[in-house]
Amino acid sequence: MAGAKPGVHALQLKPVSVHEALKKGGKFIKWDEVRTCRSLFPLCEVEILDMGTIRDTRTGKYAKQPKDPKLREVLGFGKGDNVEGKLVTVVHGNDLVNTSFLNFQAMQEDTAKIWTDELFTLATNLLSQNASRNTFLLKAYTKLKLQVNQDGKILVKNIHKLFSDKKKVDLALEHCGLVNNNKSDGIKPDDFTWEAFQKFLNNLCLRPEIQSILEESGSKGKPFISLEMFMDFINRRQRDSRLNEVLYPPLKKEQVRQIMERYETNTSQLERDQISLQAFARYLGGEENSIVPPERLDVIDDMTQPLSHYFINSSHNTYLTVGQLTGLSSVEMYRQVLLTGCRCVELDCWKGRPQDEEPYITHGFTMTTEIPFKEVIEAIAESAFKTSPYPLILSFENHVDSAKQQAKMAEYCRTIFGDALLIDPLEKYPLEPGQPLPSPQEMMGKILIKNKKKHHHHRPSSGGSIRRREQEEQSSPNNGERRQTPAYTSFSSSRGDGEPVLLISGTASSEVNATEEMSTLVNYIEPVKFKSFEVANKRKKFFEMSSFVETKGMDTLKSSPVEFVEYNKNQLSRIYPKGTRVDSSNYMPQLFWNVGCQMVALNFQTLDLPMQLNMGVFEYNGGSGYLLKPEFMRRTDKHFDPFTENIVDGIVANTVKIKVMSGQFLSDKKVGVYVEVDMFGLPADTKRKYRTKTSAGNSLDPVWDDEMFVFNKVVLPTLASLRIAVFEENGKFIGHRILPVSAIRPGFHYINLKNELNQPLLLPSLLVYTEAQDYIPNEHQEYAEALTNPIKHVSELHKRETQLAVLIEDNNEVNADSIEDLRKQKSYLKLQKKHNKELKELRKKHLKKVTTQTQTAPQKQLASAQDVLSVALGYICTAFTDRPSSAAVCFQAFQKLKETAHECQAAQLKKLRETCEKEKKELQKILDRKRQNSISEAKSRDKDKAEVELNEINRKHIQDSVALIRGLEEAQTRRQEKLMMRQREVLQHIDDELPGVSKNTPTDSITAFIQHSREQKQLVWTK
Repeated sequence: MAGAKPGVHALQLKPVSVHEALKKGGKFIKWDEVRTCRSLFPLCEVEILDMGTIRDTRTGKYAKQPKDPKLREVLGFGKGDNVEGKLVTVVHGNDLVNTSFLNFQAMQEDTAKIWTDELFTLATNLLSQNASRNTFLLKAYTKLKLQVNQDGKILVKNIHKLFSDKKKVDLALEHCGLVNNNKSDGIKPDDFTWEAFQKFLNNLCLRPEIQSILEESGSKGKPFISLEMFMDFINRRQRDSRLNEVLYPPLKKEQVRQIMERYETNTSQLERDQISLQAFARYLGGEENSIVPPERLDVIDDMTQPLSHYFINSSHNTYLTVGQLTGLSSVEMYRQVLLTGCRCVELDCWKGRPQDEEPYITHGFTMTTEIPFKEVIEAIAESAFKTSPYPLILSFENHVDSAKQQAKMAEYCRTIFGDALLIDPLEKYPLEPGQPLPSPQEMMGKILIKNKKKHHHHRPSSGGSIRRREQEEQSSPNNGERRQTPAYTSFSSSRGDGEPVLLISGTASSEVNATEEMSTLVNYIEPVKFKSFEVANKRKKFFEMSSFVETKGMDTLKSSPVEFVEYNKNQLSRIYPKGTRVDSSNYMPQLFWNVGCQMVALNFQTLDLPMQLNMGVFEYNGGSGYLLKPEFMRRTDKHFDPFTENIVDGIVANTVKIKVMSGQFLSDKKVGVYVEVDMFGLPADTKRKYRTKTSAGNSLDPVWDDEMFVFNKVVLPTLASLRIAVFEENGKFIGHRILPVSAIRPGFHYINLKNELNQPLLLPSLLVYTEAQDYIPNEHQEYAEALTNPIKHVSELHKRETQLAVLIEDNNEVNADSIEDLRKQKSYLKLQKKHNKELKELRKKHLKKVTTQTQTAPQKQLASAQDVLSVALGYICTAFTDRPSSAAVCFQAFQKLKETAHECQAAQLKKLRETCEKEKKELQKILDRKRQNSISEAKSRDKDKAEVELNEINRKHIQDSVALIRGLEEAQTRRQEKLMMRQREVLQHIDDELPGVSKNTPTDSITAFIQHSREQKQLVWTK
């Protein structure tokens, strides 16, 4: 949950490396208790086991041993050799209850030991479980290559089993030339190369969405992009914007070139600095482009802080395999739960029967079966630190009211656990008030016991059942005798009605007092009855912890959330399911992680959504079972309300966006599928059931064109998880993935899906586009970008300066329009266009009249050319008397010009006033920001002088504000006066140019025009 930013951690996880002995192979006898007759003979068909499903490997006394006498004889039991040392058992399965066992016998003990250790290392490799998309495709290809018939050919039916659309598979195989008309013949292994398999996949799924990504990157419809485009794609689309460019610079050209060379197989493309569509698709599925950086899978948290500062993967009623009322109890469940990385398991211990006096484990007063206490301790000793080296907590619910049997329990713990059992407190961490708990690092490889402790100075008390705390019952001294509640006393008679009322109050009996032997095993995890946060705060005994049933925990969470967070900073708390969950269902663990509860115990046998979330979250930090809580949940000087909806001081909220683009090979059935996206975190951050549309019967390669799912403000990203889950159209679960919000990489990525147990699925995957960035309110966006990317910001400022170099004047200066500018206004241009149109129509009209007159009297002879001109002038004079004079038109035009000037000047004055107001607001913002920065610096320097400095800062802020705003107002006044003066000059210039047309009349204009025309008559006649 809380962890370092991607990129700051040097990866310690080891990549997959296969031992030479495994590469060479070895001879083993495979035996099966059920099918003895045929199990010792070579098998005709190849059996393939996916490494992702292997849960455990065992040898020696922990391996399965045959019970059948004949089989034991064949395997050499009783002949003196150490046959146990040659046995190898491989445990595999898709859940914790229904596991299967593969049994082998090696020829040598060393061989068995190497194969046992190396197989377990490969199966539990976190990098392998979270490999790239390309790796899983290679894994599928390898599986097909191994599945050959007796002729050594690859069967087409095995390819059909992997994909949902058989017709498309056949067409793709034919297109690649891998099969002919007779598909039953199979495919020759030499023809079925890795390149051929990739070509087959390209034909099976055309992937138009990748083509569109390439086009967005600048391909312009071509099947490739240049090196520069690819570099821009990686640095702009795939880079985490939450990283600072100075500390985490973008990739350089040489680095991008190396990536191209890794995925581009066409040398001619590389010579031209280009990456093809196919190589680009391979890059998207490559190991550099995982959705979560691999270092987040490593132990990335600081493991040296007190135990109370961590979330601890915890189990409830670990021994149960089904429900809480009936079903088998299992020793194997302890192994399986520990192998998931769980660091707190529960043991309900009961008094053994007189014949053997061996304590056993079961769910008291139910129909669940019993398992020996000793066998459970042996199983825990075997698997305690197989997947995590950090401390293991055994939560005892002790109902053994026999001092002798309690002593036997203590002895088993001492002898079987040996040095791993932490008995005496560490020297640096005595059991004293105010003393913090040791860290997981300091208790590596240690087993801690949680059991009631006997205190000699305390009056004996029965305390109360861990599960009985769901009710507020008063406990009374019982001198170590077991006290049964009335409901369970009549258990057998009330069972018949089938009502599950028996577990409403929890376990039927209260815990008994611990004996001296058991008390000495208890140190840092001492359970006490919770009274109040005030009492716990006064006692300050941080080694004391309390358990809460989920209902009680929920009430406390709602009534005192801040106090609950404070309590969990120093002391451990454990939450467990309520008694009415007889079906072993689970509550959402996120509810109690939000208040810092460390041990949120769940029913591991039920892989429901809460358990899936628990599995997914604890996969990170190396699968260690410990996750460091967010800082504010650890620091005593900070307080936090988990119900807050506002940004918390010191915590950077995130904005997360995700778009589901497509799916690949989601099911082997031809059905419709859809995707759900959920966010789990604080109540304000939790958002459920974003959902895509259901594909139309396509689970092979569906493409979605839905809008992006936006989680605008994730208040506490270090405590939030994103879940992407795929379902069939009928609601059946296909697969999912849990992603920490703080670790999600932006850009285009494949998400390889996992099953309910968080095991990787072979082929199902999603291609998604994500955006993950620091949440920034709109008003601070530009300021934040400058802080995040200072280089880019400085470059942008320089670019702006260059662009504005020609604008030497003040940007806020509002200039008066000149006469030339006014004549370009739309209203004036419209009037001018109207006058031109009228003049054109008049000319056309009277020219037509003159032409008609000359044509109707051709027989008449004009005395001279002067007579012709006189006729024409007569018509023109008539035309002038039919419209306003040219002087009037001119006067109208100048009037419109003056009117336009007044309108423009009014708009200029309004704009100037708005600019002045904006300048005042901006100045006030700058002054306020400066004041806040000064206050922050003062608080960080010296808290004692902070109040004095605050007064001085406020006084200076007022003085600066008054002076600067006054100076700004004076400058604005001068600017306004200057504008108005220029506007008056423009108006005066218009008046000066306006001609005195009011004295002229239309008749004067006509006379003047005729006189002028007669003077030009010789020229007209000549023309």
